[in-house]
Amino acid sequence: MADDKREVEKTPGADTPSRNGQALSSASASEAQHEEHRERGGVVAGKARKGMFGASGSGDTSGFGGLRLPAHVVAPSERPYGGWFDEVADELLAAIHERGLPADTVQQVTVDRGEITFYLRREHLVDVARILRDDPALRFELCSSVSGVDYGVDAPQRLHSVYHLTSMTYHRRIRLEVAVDVDDAHVPSVVSVYPTADWQEREAWDMFGIVYDGHPGLTRILMPDDWDGHPQRKDYPLGGIPVEYKGAEIPPPDQRRSYS
Repeated sequence: MADDKREVEKTPGADTPSRNGQALSSASASEAQHEEHRERGGVVAGKARKGMFGASGSGDTSGFGGLRLPAHVVAPSERPYGGWFDEVADELLAAIHERGLPADTVQQVTVDRGEITFYLRREHLVDVARILRDDPALRFELCSSVSGVDYGVDAPQRLHSVYHLTSMTYHRRIRLEVAVDVDDAHVPSVVSVYPTADWQEREAWDMFGIVYDGHPGLTRILMPDDWDGHPQRKDYPLGGIPVEYKGAEIPPPDQRRSYS
């Protein structure tokens, strides 16, 4: 790695996740704590969830009524992150500072299930991607995936654009994530930095409606050009399954009732 030791500036929401010094628990934090966390630059975690497909009450025949899920954003992690994660985080934050980007460019850093995720403000995404690609101590030369996520109508900043970057030089993988509101689902395109993101951003637009500003040709890639809506959004109608030999239709999971 680089021999020079850079001075690292602390990033709000990255190493100081809450006012009491403890990690902000996604499941138990109050709305006031989430709002305070967001005002300091962090990503709003949302609430713990249960069930799927909007089923409630007596349950549903899809079998997902008893599912319990954590909040959609894992709490910020505290130092040390472990392994090479600290080295990459230090180099990235130092490079951001050297290039004059705001201190809250990285909203938070999360290590979960052996993977590190940097949550970024969307207006600085392209600059950070270029740093990760070009900095000799980082060298994340490949964007192997761009994907969209929709955490549902009850989640704040429900749409997330997720980037998986690979360093072939140092054999490392990291994730970048940008969270936006559905009413302002604009994220700058990274195609100018990672050409492999071209068709992947098109797919995320097609399925989730995330608008990648500056994309060279943001058109549908799976659905017909005149298709109405974005099929992988949580509020998109699930639809039923026609059963021709009976002339009937199986209702979508959110409309099924329990028979027990």
